[in-house]
Amino acid sequence: MSERKLLLGNDAMAHGLVESGCSVVASYPGTPASEILSGVALWRERYGVPMHVEWAVNEKVAFEIAYAAAQSGLRAATAMKQVGLNVASDPFMSAAYLGVTGGFVVISADDPGPHSSQTEQDSRLTAMSAKVPVLDPDSPDQARELIAAGFELSEAFRVPVMLRPTTRVCHANQDILPGPVAPSERTAAFVKDPARWAATPVFRHKLHLELEEKLAGIAAWEPTAPRLLNPGVSSRKALVASGVAAAHAREVLADLGLRDVLPLWQVVQPYPLHTAFVERLLADYDEILVLEETTGVMELQLADRHRVKGKRSGFVPEVGELSPELVERLVAAFAGIPAAPSVAPPTGGGRRPTLCPGCPHRASFYAIKRAAPKGIYPSDIGCYTLGLNLGGVDTVLCMGAVVSQAAGFYHAYKLSGQVPDIVATIGDSTFFHAGIPPLIDAVVQDARFVLVILDNATTAMTGNQPTPALGWGAGGVPTATVDMEGLVKACGVRFCRSGEPGNLPAFTALMKEAVAFARTDGLAVVIARQPCVVDRTYTGERPPKRAVRVSDACNGCRFCTTQFECPALVYDEETKRVVVDTLVCSKCGVCVDVCPRLAIEEVGK
Repeated sequence: MSERKLLLGNDAMAHGLVESGCSVVASYPGTPASEILSGVALWRERYGVPMHVEWAVNEKVAFEIAYAAAQSGLRAATAMKQVGLNVASDPFMSAAYLGVTGGFVVISADDPGPHSSQTEQDSRLTAMSAKVPVLDPDSPDQARELIAAGFELSEAFRVPVMLRPTTRVCHANQDILPGPVAPSERTAAFVKDPARWAATPVFRHKLHLELEEKLAGIAAWEPTAPRLLNPGVSSRKALVASGVAAAHAREVLADLGLRDVLPLWQVVQPYPLHTAFVERLLADYDEILVLEETTGVMELQLADRHRVKGKRSGFVPEVGELSPELVERLVAAFAGIPAAPSVAPPTGGGRRPTLCPGCPHRASFYAIKRAAPKGIYPSDIGCYTLGLNLGGVDTVLCMGAVVSQAAGFYHAYKLSGQVPDIVATIGDSTFFHAGIPPLIDAVVQDARFVLVILDNATTAMTGNQPTPALGWGAGGVPTATVDMEGLVKACGVRFCRSGEPGNLPAFTALMKEAVAFARTDGLAVVIARQPCVVDRTYTGERPPKRAVRVSDACNGCRFCTTQFECPALVYDEETKRVVVDTLVCSKCGVCVDVCPRLAIEEVGK
């Protein structure tokens, strides 16, 4: 008999995958979805269930691996964040036409706000474009339940199904009673059918027609039909909500004393919206308030601008999360009653996000600015994006774009005859994810810049998942390794050198050498190799500890706190000098080589 467990939303979804007989799960880490695959690896080991679980090199690869398993008749899933779905959009669009044999669930975790993403895009819009049904959970437990419903829906209509949790579902904790887990009895059995699996454009037209028929059936499928959460309420007004907004609306109705006044419909399948439900709404209600994050997907399908109040009408904000406070104000205004007075959020205080004390990236950016003080510094997605605090990051677009952008800057300036130094930075995981194709292109087109691969031996920003160079995968399973230097050289790069940024003088000299090479000879790659200071999974050798102190030579110039910005170096307003916060200091010792007055010295020397 199962025991109740307090689970994070991502762990709950992971358990839902295991208890639903999922055989293959592939993912690429990205907040807020990162813990899903690690959770699957944990439950797989705990229950002894045979599964293939892997951190793929990127979301496109993860999707294609899992999709092939679903083509073979197994239940499979892939998990990613909403911008990761952009990377997987090519196979996602095509898989909707081709369909599946086994159940296939695509978990795309959205980040309204956004809290940790480039955009707060709505994955449901991508699903609408692909014509893939979407399930929208309001809580960790419902997300777990909808995993099973997603597999059933997928197998009933032979289509991929998207599960779309948001940050508040992924990162909430809930007391849950998980279902039983048993090994899947399915075996892979791919049935060759070239007219379907390798369809040419003529056959794709036929598949598109079949997909439209499937969507019509899905729009009438009873298990995912909208639910009236307070039956028996009679009113000419109604609330329609999905996802976390539905959970907020349920609580708000009780708080405002409106539970017996306003009907609340929860939609778990926002696309395609059930046809009978749309007809009932428009027949029974004069005014309809639609609450959903982030775009008006349900509102678009209701298509009545006169009765529907939502994002398109301007009643509901189009940007940001629908917080409980905001939902309360919207529901109160819709019902015509006063809401509780809003409380202004606190202002001021706190420290801006910065790289961790002892982070090797800080030394890398410092060396980059010394080597190319007037350069252009494109960068990429990762914790190293915080190099912008050090003046070492000028652009951030999307995963892998830094290499293409560096090449673009070179070609643009080359036309004017005056090319500045260009030093681009990319993380090791990001390089494997999306940096290799643009690197090949840059070499072929003779773009001249320096690419610094910040190799801290982990995917740090999303929770220290492994990279292809480490030799271990999900759950610590041993894997083969990829030689980063060999890969870079195979792309045609002639200058590829590695250095340890913690040895600041030597690394700065290496950076200057790379900049000089790029000015005259071609693209140069520097691999800044030093492990993440907070990665507990790293078992290799680390640099020796070097405790430091500030001597009387300090004149309070603040060069170390502004140009190096280590949280362990603090300016004391009373003494007008810098002091070392020993509770924060990681003893990397790099600051010894930063102070222009040599006032920071190593203890014991």
